Amino acid sequence: MNYIIKHLVSFLLPATNAVLIPYLIIGDSINSDLNLKSVLGGLVVITGLIILVSTIRTFILIGKGTLAPWSPTIELIVGGIYSYVRNPMISGVLFILVGESLVFNSRGLMIWSLLFFIINHIYFIASEEPGLHKRFGKEYQIYMVNVPRWIPRFKPWKP
Repeated sequence: MNYIIKHLVSFLLPATNAVLIPYLIIGDSINSDLNLKSVLGGLVVITGLIILVSTIRTFILIGKGTLAPWSPTIELIVGGIYSYVRNPMISGVLFILVGESLVFNSRGLMIWSLLFFIINHIYFIASEEPGLHKRFGKEYQIYMVNVPRWIPRFKPWKP
């Protein structure tokens, strides 16, 4: 039971960033007009959800931990979606945010998307990456050199 609760609590971060904050930004000003931009935005949201679900699955099955920094994985994850890009969870949430900004035609959500990316970029450089290097040492250093932080590789990296 504790295992399930730990994973449910870890969903607070992506849910807050991809659902709660966007709702607070757009509130009741949701425009329900269906147009090409909103359809494209919907496809971007679906892509982000697929990336996010794949990341969460990998965290649970390979990393034996959660996506939350307070309950990190015990294994360094270099397989699955992580063999293409080092931060797919953030990429997935960013896709969702950009898609939402298109669906709802919201400049505020697009600004939140940009702020979300900048905050996470700084966090990863200042805290996450040094922490992973400290926890996993040379193994993480090799991974860092071979897998890009944000823009995915065309072919998966195999250690």
